[in-house]
Amino acid sequence: MNTLEKIIADKYLEVEARKQQRPVVVLEKSSAFSRTPLSLKSFLLDPTKSGIITEFKRKSPSKGLINGISSVEVVCKGYEQAGASALSVLTDQDYFGGSTADLELARKQVSIPILRKDFVVDEYQILEAKAMGADCILLIAAALSPAKVNSLATFAQSLGLEVLMEVHNLEELEQSFCEPLDVVGVNNRNLKTFEVSLDTSLELVDRIPNQVVKISESGISDPATLLSFRKAGFDGFLIGENFMKTSSPEQAAMDFILEFRRLMGDQSG
Repeated sequence: MNTLEKIIADKYLEVEARKQQRPVVVLEKSSAFSRTPLSLKSFLLDPTKSGIITEFKRKSPSKGLINGISSVEVVCKGYEQAGASALSVLTDQDYFGGSTADLELARKQVSIPILRKDFVVDEYQILEAKAMGADCILLIAAALSPAKVNSLATFAQSLGLEVLMEVHNLEELEQSFCEPLDVVGVNNRNLKTFEVSLDTSLELVDRIPNQVVKISESGISDPATLLSFRKAGFDGFLIGENFMKTSSPEQAAMDFILEFRRLMGDQSG
């Protein structure tokens, strides 16, 4: 059993326990459940914004502890002020050190879309995401059957949430792509070996149908990379670890986005 398979097996057990702790009727009564979600697609395509989804992530299975000191409120507010188009907040506790409280705290700080970053395997988690104040959910093609991707995406959209499907290779893209998707993300990190290759994004960008917003995820540490990826056809980028590994993630994001905008200005000028 590889790491992803272990995480998914544990996630099914976790979800069953969570259903007992907070039944659906309780989720539906939360104040955030009735809010109108923001559109991640629209924010990523807004030319006045950076196209960058900044991420709050404490640890990961491949890197261990990344940042155990930064406050979710300070970092997420700072990310928005730095010019992030959207936020990604990890809510998986066992493997990423996140929590639903992290996303709820972030929601109170920002007025940009928030992606619930977790291993979604059940409709209950989508109801949870809405109750937390998330605007978008993540579906990982490698962790779900194509039929499950379709049914979970359809359910999410019925609640007004947008759907980001993450793929790692052409096979996942071809098998799992379906109509109810808003964003497709290419993860440059191989989930089996954890090795990162930016070539993965460049190889897949033209194979992703143009009806969805295209983003590149993982391993991006240089603003110049964003320029080449933009030219290749990507609309946005998810960057987390590059900022979170610093003592001030929000300042690291500010510096990165300023440099990216400078490069973009040089290019257009």
